[in-house]
Amino acid sequence: MSRVAKMPIALPAGAEATITDSAITVKGPMGTMSQALNGLVKIQNTNGTLTFDVANDSREANAMSGTIRALVNNMVTGVTKGFERKLTLVGVGYRAKADGNKLDLSLGFSHPVVHVMPAGVTCATPTQTEILIKGIDKQRVGQVAAEVRAYRSPEPYKGKGVRYADEVVKLKETKKK
Repeated sequence: MSRVAKMPIALPAGAEATITDSAITVKGPMGTMSQALNGLVKIQNTNGTLTFDVANDSREANAMSGTIRALVNNMVTGVTKGFERKLTLVGVGYRAKADGNKLDLSLGFSHPVVHVMPAGVTCATPTQTEILIKGIDKQRVGQVAAEVRAYRSPEPYKGKGVRYADEVVKLKETKKK
């Protein structure tokens, strides 16, 4: 069995899991998430601890047990704590403003860029050059952060653009005569 799947998941206070034949639903203080299950993985909930086991000894079942365990762990973390990605804007005149479910970006184009947040994802701008993207679904939060970064990804000569807060941009040397 996968080394990842061998680790049980302890449900924190306020979180509960419901397991059916085809899906698992995790409910917590921040919301509810559901994940479809594969027939190759068996999940048991014993006294607030989720354990994962393979249905057979195939290689695919071994791989799916670790994958399902990681997805369920992200669901439990999401409905209890939530996920967030922090972006920073580097460049003269680069600004961001959160307006409801929209993010208004001024990135040096001749027009403003407006990004509409999908359901379940919120954004905040503590300062004009910082963007906080929050939600309970790790995949969706990461996807929205990647879409915002793609509007103006950091360029390699001056480092201007939208970057993750922990991202290090390696700058290239300019052309010599």
